[in-house]
Amino acid sequence: MIAHGAPRHVSRLGVVVGYRAEARCLTGAGLRVLCSGVDPERARMAAARLCDLGVAGLVSFGLAGGLAADLAPGDLLLPQDVILPEGGRIMVEPAWRARLAATLERAGLHARSEPIAGSERIVATRAAKRALLAQTGTVAVDMESHRVGAVALRARLPFLVVRAVADHSDQVVPRAALDAIDANGDVRHLALLGRLIGRPWELWPALELGRSSSRGLATLRRVASLVPGLGFA
Repeated sequence: MIAHGAPRHVSRLGVVVGYRAEARCLTGAGLRVLCSGVDPERARMAAARLCDLGVAGLVSFGLAGGLAADLAPGDLLLPQDVILPEGGRIMVEPAWRARLAATLERAGLHARSEPIAGSERIVATRAAKRALLAQTGTVAVDMESHRVGAVALRARLPFLVVRAVADHSDQVVPRAALDAIDANGDVRHLALLGRLIGRPWELWPALELGRSSSRGLATLRRVASLVPGLGFA
């Protein structure tokens, strides 16, 4: 678990991301950011660590997999709640969400408000995406928000989710890309190249995922630049 972009003092706002690329979108934003890697339990631990540091609010920030057919890579999601893997839901802080959404809307960046799903595993195939959509009715999925939200709920802290779509609902996440991500959320490029050599049929899906994820990261950088404190008051 790593800290990224933290000031010398403890920020009032703590942010959990899954990937280092997501953390880099927040550089200079004056936030306390912890990267959990692709691991929901590490996301929980990161959120708990931020609580121990005395933050006054928690954010789950990063990319999300698209489930709804009308979502495109780069679309911004500010969900009103997160659907848990076991059922039930955790709501975000409504006033905080509304304030951030309104600020971004004035800057020309529209955010979707529908719920997203939390998952304990990567939802990588078209069939898995369709099944989760049918089960939850959510528009997107990630692996951190439900764990961060649960910590925020127990700690009685305001909670917010800021996500950008990384892939279409019918887009496959190739195994080679998943295997190349280390525990700290870094993409090991040499490992990715080696896996693609062994699985050449995944080259095009990997390139497509790289392009679509870049659109999502561009949206996250725009959010952070437009509202450096993510609207927290």
